Amino acid sequence: MTDLTPENRRPLKTRGASWAQGLASALARAGLSPDAISAGSILFAVVGCGLFVMAGSAAGLTRGGLLIGAGVCIQLRLVCNLLDGMVAVEHGKGGPAGPIWNELPDRIADALFLVGAGYFADLAGFSLGAPLGWAAAVLAVLTAYVRELGRGLGLPADFSGPMAKPHRMAALTLTCAIAALEPLWGWNGQTVIFGLLIIVLGAAWTVARRTRTLAGRLAAREG
Repeated sequence: MTDLTPENRRPLKTRGASWAQGLASALARAGLSPDAISAGSILFAVVGCGLFVMAGSAAGLTRGGLLIGAGVCIQLRLVCNLLDGMVAVEHGKGGPAGPIWNELPDRIADALFLVGAGYFADLAGFSLGAPLGWAAAVLAVLTAYVRELGRGLGLPADFSGPMAKPHRMAALTLTCAIAALEPLWGWNGQTVIFGLLIIVLGAAWTVARRTRTLAGRLAAREG
């Protein structure tokens, strides 16, 4: 991973947490590369997507357990995203292919989780679920595209929200937790529909906001 200067690195408070620093140090001492950690995020996303799909055909406690498992996979994916950068930068383990592994697994993981959530809702009986999941996945990629477009034009990375990656994954994790409890009030998948709709609207706003910011920065530079 290269070019992770302060202005091009996502600001994360958890990076300074003792558990994160200790785990990153342990992984670096063990010889695990940042690229391998990044690849691990895809593994958790594949498992999470599978849990979403299985939950769509399940019921009761089984569905709740599968949804909680999907939420745990989301958080483990974010831990991988945190640790790969720490091992690369703080411990100097970054390699020449780092920029690829820094970005590509994120796009794959986003799509797997969001599309998986959409198919959960579809299997639960909501035909709108799959289109919402795909729309959320496309918009997630677009938020990253606008950020990387700005970097390609020589400008600092724009990590603004309201639905940047950490926000999307937090919203989806919360959606999983609430959806697991739906039987208590007689719902059957509505929580995931609402959660995906919020992510779609927030991600669209984020794309528009980042695009406007990018246009303003380019105009200021030319001026």
